[in-house]
Amino acid sequence: MNYQQQVNEYVANLGIWNFKLHNLHWNVKGIAFKSVHEFLESVYDEAFEYYDAVAELLKIQGVNPVVKAADYLQLASIKEIDGKDFSIEEAITILESDMKLMSNLAKQIREAADEDDNFALANMMEDHIAYYEKQLWFIRATLNK
Repeated sequence: MNYQQQVNEYVANLGIWNFKLHNLHWNVKGIAFKSVHEFLESVYDEAFEYYDAVAELLKIQGVNPVVKAADYLQLASIKEIDGKDFSIEEAITILESDMKLMSNLAKQIREAADEDDNFALANMMEDHIAYYEKQLWFIRATLNK
């Protein structure tokens, strides 16, 4: 698996993203608080499911996923943010940026896994990409883009 670094970056991103999504979820403020608060919760629930599923698939395939928070911070392309109040637009814009990053990384992994006949990983990434694309549509509609 010559794309193991990308997959470990993906796992690290999912770990860091969970913290970041909780930060946004807890600290978002504004007229649409309830709906955005609940939306962010649904995203972090899904991200956690992905985190567990990707790591388990790696174990099934004989690969040890990255597991230490310190390693996540070094590998992740998603960056932490400080806790503060976030406007609805700010929270959704941050989510959009991270969602695009995750979708692009999932596409790279899917292509590499497909070339390697790793159909389980390629199919998993295909499902993740479909989820990201649907959420990005919701985000564009929310931001009126």
